[in-house]
Amino acid sequence: MRAGARLLLSDISFTVSPGDRIGLVGRNGAGKTTLATALAGRSRPAAGTITRTGPVGFLAQDSRAADPGVTVTDRILSARGLDRALRTLREAEIAMAEAAGPAALERAMRAYDHAEAAFQTGGGYAAEAEAARVAAGLGLPERILGEPIGALSGGQRRRVELARILFAGSDGTLLLDEPTNHLDTDSIAWLRTFLQGRRGGLVVISHDTDLLAGVVNRVFHLDPQRATIDIHNTDWATHLTQREADRRRRTRERSNAERKAASLHAQADRMKARSATAVTARSMARRADRMLAELEPTRWADKTAHIRLPEPAPCGRMPLGAVSLTRSYGAHTVLNGVDLAVDRGSRLVILGPNGAGKTTLLRILAGHEQPDAGRVVPGHGLRLGYFAQEHDTLDPTRTVRANLAAAAPHLTDGEVRHVLGAFLFPADAADKAAGVLSGGEKTRLALAGLVHSGANVLLLDEPTNNLDPASRIEVLAAIGTYPGAIVMVTHDPSAIDALRPDRVLLLPDADEDLWSDTYLDLITLT
Repeated sequence: MRAGARLLLSDISFTVSPGDRIGLVGRNGAGKTTLATALAGRSRPAAGTITRTGPVGFLAQDSRAADPGVTVTDRILSARGLDRALRTLREAEIAMAEAAGPAALERAMRAYDHAEAAFQTGGGYAAEAEAARVAAGLGLPERILGEPIGALSGGQRRRVELARILFAGSDGTLLLDEPTNHLDTDSIAWLRTFLQGRRGGLVVISHDTDLLAGVVNRVFHLDPQRATIDIHNTDWATHLTQREADRRRRTRERSNAERKAASLHAQADRMKARSATAVTARSMARRADRMLAELEPTRWADKTAHIRLPEPAPCGRMPLGAVSLTRSYGAHTVLNGVDLAVDRGSRLVILGPNGAGKTTLLRILAGHEQPDAGRVVPGHGLRLGYFAQEHDTLDPTRTVRANLAAAAPHLTDGEVRHVLGAFLFPADAADKAAGVLSGGEKTRLALAGLVHSGANVLLLDEPTNNLDPASRIEVLAAIGTYPGAIVMVTHDPSAIDALRPDRVLLLPDADEDLWSDTYLDLITLT
């Protein structure tokens, strides 16, 4: 597998069998999503073959792939082809109701009989009820099942796609890329139980360690520095124990080798001044260099970045406000008379269930969407930075470097490269198109752009989604030290700890209150 010119994986072989529940793990950019996309048949490997002997369901990170005009129920039923059968059945029902005369009614009734037979062959009303149960298990309320996909929030669309994949059947192989994004605690618990009981194979990419601990019985760890996969036929806890033992072994071997090499170099330096021992000294120095060259390189997991954010641009006391914001999608009102005042340096967290309008509010504040009523009030000196959960602010056709340069035009090319390095983008990644980045890499690039833009108000929509543990720690540290104002939507309790909010806005009722730890329980339930 390659990402552009970069080799991700080389000469690997494995089998996913029924009953295998594989955790596919590794740092952001290691190739997890690239591999899953190839396994699903959406891309081709640079070399080698992928053989599928049964159905494969794939949950991609991008939840916007579905036709926005399709209803939630039809989207879920489409996993078994039942959406077409159900539409034909509905059309036959309408034809019977509108039949003009006995002959037309007879034709409509025959069409209905054929449509119902086809629907029942695919599972019929029992399958429709099963789809509703899966949707309910993932926290999708019954009232939205008849709504079009385009009217849903990002979190709801993500749940619909997951429900569709899970409804597809228990015998095939599932490929799930970050399935717990946007799920509340109850939905994650339901998903864990569902996956534990499946008969088919499973490959799950996740940074949710609780999900991995509760589900997987094999671990595939991608090591991009060696372009290979370390396969551990163990559960998650045993894998972590083995990884820690390997880390200690590597550290011990490196320390011993460096100590021996330093001793050889010191001895060679003492001997090289005398002509009688100069040849021996050079030989000793070469031996020391070989010892160091043969060591495994420091792995990405051992590297950390220390991100120091710039001072935000000066602004007035209240750089951002909103008055009576209202927004509806069809008959569904998601925002109704929302008032907001963001003071300089303040920290506001927005809480509410999926579909309550959290993302819509941020998009309106950022100018990416217009309200039906009300207005956004920019204050003196406002400089806005917006992080979208779907990475809408990135141009997928531009390079990593060009995206950052566009977001922070005051940076020189050297400063752009330095910032990319601070956000764990190696030098050879600067000229990659943003569209080929993993979800975690897109998250880091978007954050790099907005925090180095001089913004004095940051709008952050799920900024820790898709991040590996090390990258997540770095981003949370950056959020915690940023001196400007932040408005955040998150399901991550650690993000709340880093933010240290002073106020909370509760949607859909638009109630604002001073922050209290009594609201912590709402973080994982919304």
